[in-house]
Amino acid sequence: MLYIIGLGLGDEKDITLRGLEAVKKSQKVYIESYTSLLSFGISKDGISTLEEMYGKPVIVADREMVEEKADDILLEAREFDVSFLVVGDPFGATTHSDLVVRAKKLDVEVKVIYNASVMNAVGVCGLQLYRYGETVSIPFFTETWRPDSFYEKIQRNRGLGLHTLCLLDIRVKEPSLESLCRGKKQYEPPSFMTIGVAIDQLLEVEQLRGESVYSEDTLCVGFARLGSENQMVVAGSMKQLRTVDFGPPLHCLTIVGKTHPVEEEMLDFYRN
Repeated sequence: MLYIIGLGLGDEKDITLRGLEAVKKSQKVYIESYTSLLSFGISKDGISTLEEMYGKPVIVADREMVEEKADDILLEAREFDVSFLVVGDPFGATTHSDLVVRAKKLDVEVKVIYNASVMNAVGVCGLQLYRYGETVSIPFFTETWRPDSFYEKIQRNRGLGLHTLCLLDIRVKEPSLESLCRGKKQYEPPSFMTIGVAIDQLLEVEQLRGESVYSEDTLCVGFARLGSENQMVVAGSMKQLRTVDFGPPLHCLTIVGKTHPVEEEMLDFYRN
């Protein structure tokens, strides 16, 4: 059996009882480390905290392992129980759907154990979840790569009066372009997009496109470390949120659409 287990958003205690039972009976346990992070990150201390709780080793599965060596994990799951741990909910990232498809093609039985995700935790600010449109990802801009496909999606959402959740880029164990050119992989240090950087990039694209989809006066909500003991939620204009220190990662941002009076009342608690 392959168990794909959501860990929730906070720390090692957020796993469900069903998930913990599955981990304890698995012979091998992997944790996916590149679509999200628990509040303590993927550090030796963090992993040892999980290992202590589970009573067994936890193997960190980076992007290369999951996307290039997934079949090895799945072949193990044909022989014995394997747990694949995912921060948040198992289907918060398309990679995990791909793992299920591959497993089914190899006749590996899969059991999914759900948990909280950023997709529903953003409800804490009072904006109603069914008033959200398509979620967008904001990638880090480079000197040569400045994609802006998120702009049309935000435009569509705002045209319908819907809120837009922006998931901000994280780069963990990413090979540098220079090392790829040399044919020998060297990895860049981890980096996590902040709300300030995301807003700068959003406003840069608006300035280039000039279609008045949003501006520095547009109301937004910034979230940091959702689900942890020290989570932070601040509502304000893009201009205001740019100057707020949201602290350590992970961050995400909601661009507010048309609001209901009840939503407004809740948002008032979080205004900067």
